[in-house]
Amino acid sequence: MARASAVQPQEIQHDTAAEKTTKKKKLHFVIVGGSLGGLAAGIALKALGYRTTILERNPRPLLQDQGAGIVAGGDTLAFFERYNRCDREIAVTSYARQYLDREGNIVHKEEMVQKMTSWDLTYYLMRANYDGIKSKYCDVPEPGEGHGEAVHLHDRCVTSIREEGGEGENGKGKIRVFWKSSEGEEGSILADIVVGADGPSSTIRKLVQPNVERKYAGYCALRGTLPESQASEATKKTCCERFTFFHGPGVQILTYLIPGENGTVEPGKRLINFVYYTNFPEGSSELEEIMTDVNGRRRAITMPPGKTSPLAWEKQRSLARERLPPQFAEIVCGTTKPFVQAVTDVLSPEHEYMDGRVVLIGDALAGFRPHTVASTSQAAFDAMVFADYVDGKVSREEWKRQTLGFARYVQKRGVEMGEHSQFMELPLGDHIRDRNVASTPREEEVWPEWATAF
Repeated sequence: MARASAVQPQEIQHDTAAEKTTKKKKLHFVIVGGSLGGLAAGIALKALGYRTTILERNPRPLLQDQGAGIVAGGDTLAFFERYNRCDREIAVTSYARQYLDREGNIVHKEEMVQKMTSWDLTYYLMRANYDGIKSKYCDVPEPGEGHGEAVHLHDRCVTSIREEGGEGENGKGKIRVFWKSSEGEEGSILADIVVGADGPSSTIRKLVQPNVERKYAGYCALRGTLPESQASEATKKTCCERFTFFHGPGVQILTYLIPGENGTVEPGKRLINFVYYTNFPEGSSELEEIMTDVNGRRRAITMPPGKTSPLAWEKQRSLARERLPPQFAEIVCGTTKPFVQAVTDVLSPEHEYMDGRVVLIGDALAGFRPHTVASTSQAAFDAMVFADYVDGKVSREEWKRQTLGFARYVQKRGVEMGEHSQFMELPLGDHIRDRNVASTPREEEVWPEWATAF
C-alpha cells in the first residue's frame, strides 16, 4: 500500500546552481489548456523559473464566468498558500455539514469547517498570478523574483503533436505542438515538455491514448446560484454558511455559499450555489430536451449559463417543487442562469508519454464525478507534485505513485458515490459515510497497490 503523503524531498543528484539556472532559462513547457488545471501548472513551473506557454482553444482572451462553486479542499488551499501573491480572501467559510428530509427538517448535522470558493474568483486569481491579468477580482502582484516567462495564447486549438529530431534542453528530443485558430490560421510551437491540462475531453490524451473514451454516466448535474439577499429568511437560516444536502430516489442536491460579484465574500452579497443531480437515461427524450439549448443546438456535455431552454427549465422547476425540500426548491426555482453538466467518466491508464516529454494532469488524466468535490484539488496537487518532480524534490517513482494513486482511487470512489446516490435506494447513513470518506485529507489516504502500479 502506498501512503498519500505531503511531498517530501528525496535524495537525488542535483545540478549545480549555475547549471540549474541555465537549464531553467532554456527549458520550455507548453501547457495545453488554459482553465484552472493549466493555469495551476503554469504558475507552479513559472515560480521555478521555467519558460511556459499556455495554449487555450477558446477564441476569447478570458474564459467566461461558468457560475460554478468549488469546494476548496486541502490541496487547493495548499496551492494558493504556496503560490498566490494576491492579497485578498479567496473563500467563504462553511461551519457545518447537514442533511435535510423531504419536509426541510435537519435530520443529521456535523460540525465541520470547509472553505468554499467560486470558479470565476479562482480563475482571475490564477490569471493575475500567471500572466498579470488585471480584473475587478484582485490587483496584479509584483513580478516574482526568479520567475520564468509566462505566455498565454488564446484561440489555439491543438490538432496534433510530433516528435522532433535533435536534442532538447532536457537531453531528449523536442515536441512540436500544432494548432489551428477559429479563423483558420495554423501554426506550431516547439516544446521541451508538453503538459496536457485540457480537461476531461483532452485532445492531448486522445492523441497519446486514442482508445480511452469519455462515457456518460446516466445523469446530469443541474447547477446555478441565487444571491443570498434574494433568499427567504427561512432558507438563509438553513443554508447560509452550512454545506447542506438532500437525498431522494434518483436525486441528490447540495448547496453552499460562494463568493459573489467580483469575488466579494461580504455577508449579504454572496451567492447560494446548488448542484442538483437527477437521472436522464441515455437516449431518452428527457436528456435530449435538457441538453438542447435555446437556439436548438444539442450540447454534448455542458449547457452554458443562460443557454438552457426556458421550456426545459420550467419543467425542471416544476419537478424540483415536487421532489425537493422547500429550501432547495426555492433556490433551484430562483436561479436565473442555470446550467447543466452531463456527468461522465474518463480515466487514462498512464500519465506520461514519449519518454516523459508529454504529461497529463488533472481532468485530462482522470475526470472525477463531481460528488468527490476533488477535481480542483486534483489539478492543484498534480501541478505542485509535478513541479516538485521537475525541480528534483521528489523522485520520478514517487511522482508517479502519488499522481496515479490519486487519479485512479478517487475516480473509482466517485463512480461508487454516484451509483449509490442515483441508482440505489440506500439509507441516509450510507450517503453520509460516502461523503465523510470522500472528505479524508489526501495525505491521510493510503492508496491500494492497484492504484499506484505503473
